[in-house]
Amino acid sequence: MTSYAFFQKKFVPLSEAKLGIMTNSLHYGTALFEGIRGNWNADQDEMYLFRLREHFERMHTGARLLKIVIPYSVDEMINLTIELMRKNGLKEDTYVRPLAYKSTEQMGVRLHNLDADFFMFCMPWGRYLDTDSGRCCVSTWRRPSDNTIPPQIKATGLYLNNALAKTEAIENGFDEGIMLSPDGYVSEGSGENIFLVINGKLHTPAVHNSILVGITRDTVMKLAKEELGIETVERSIARGELYTAQECFLTGTAAHLTPIGEIDGRTLGDGQAGPITSQLKKLYFDTIQGRLPKYMDWCTPVYGKA
Repeated sequence: MTSYAFFQKKFVPLSEAKLGIMTNSLHYGTALFEGIRGNWNADQDEMYLFRLREHFERMHTGARLLKIVIPYSVDEMINLTIELMRKNGLKEDTYVRPLAYKSTEQMGVRLHNLDADFFMFCMPWGRYLDTDSGRCCVSTWRRPSDNTIPPQIKATGLYLNNALAKTEAIENGFDEGIMLSPDGYVSEGSGENIFLVINGKLHTPAVHNSILVGITRDTVMKLAKEELGIETVERSIARGELYTAQECFLTGTAAHLTPIGEIDGRTLGDGQAGPITSQLKKLYFDTIQGRLPKYMDWCTPVYGKA
C-alpha cells in the first residue's frame, strides 16, 4: 500500500517527497514542527485526531518567532490533515508530523530573506515509552533559557538538547532523562512534561522553568480538575522533590501519559502507577479515543463513521 505525504503544495507518494541537500533548514535547524496523534477506536471503526486545532495554532505562533510564513490557515491545515489521513487509510494508532521550514537552498545563518514551505506526513506509531513504570534519571544536560532558544516553540534546532538527554539516559540504562532548568529547577523530560503527586495535588513546573507548554499537559490538568476535583500547582520544583513525591508521570503527544516508578534509583510509592496517576491515565485514553462525549470537541474524526 502506498503511503502519501503532503509536499510542495500537493499530495505525493512518501517515497517522492525529497529535499535538496542545500536546504537551509537541514543545516541550521531553521524549522518548526508539531506532533499530532491519531488514535484508533476499533469499536467505532474511527480514527480521532486529538486537539488538532491547538497544535496548528501553536505552530502558527512559533512560525512568527522564526519568521516563517505558513501558506495555510489553521482551518486549511486541519482539512489537509484529514485528507492526508484518509489517503493513507491507517487503522491503528498514528503519528502525524507537520513541519514548516526554511526551504531556500542557500547557505548562511539567518532567518531573514529565506523562503519557507510546509510539508506533512503520517505513520503508524504505538507507545513512545514502552513501560508502565518508567525508570528515569536526572540528566546532566540542562534546558536552554528563553534568551538562548525559546523553549516554548518546537524548533527543530532546539531538539539537539533533547536528543543529548535522551541518549544519555538510554545508554545509562534508564527509560528517560529529566532535565533541569538553567537555574537548577525541574524542567521536563526529553519529549514530555512532568507531573508529581504530592499530598493529593498535582505539581508541575511553571512556564518560566524552560518548559514546552504541552497540549497533553493542558489536557491532563483540565481532566484532573473537572473529573477528579484535583488542582494542579504550577511552580518551581526542586530536584529533591522528585525523590520524595508519592507519584510521578510524564505527559506528551508521543508518550501519552506514562507512569514513572523510579528516579535516580529512588522508588516512588510502590514503584507502580499510583491511584491518581492510574485514574488520570484511564480518563486520558478514554478522552483521546473519543469515548467521553463531554470532550468530543477535542477529537476530530477522520473517516466520518462515528
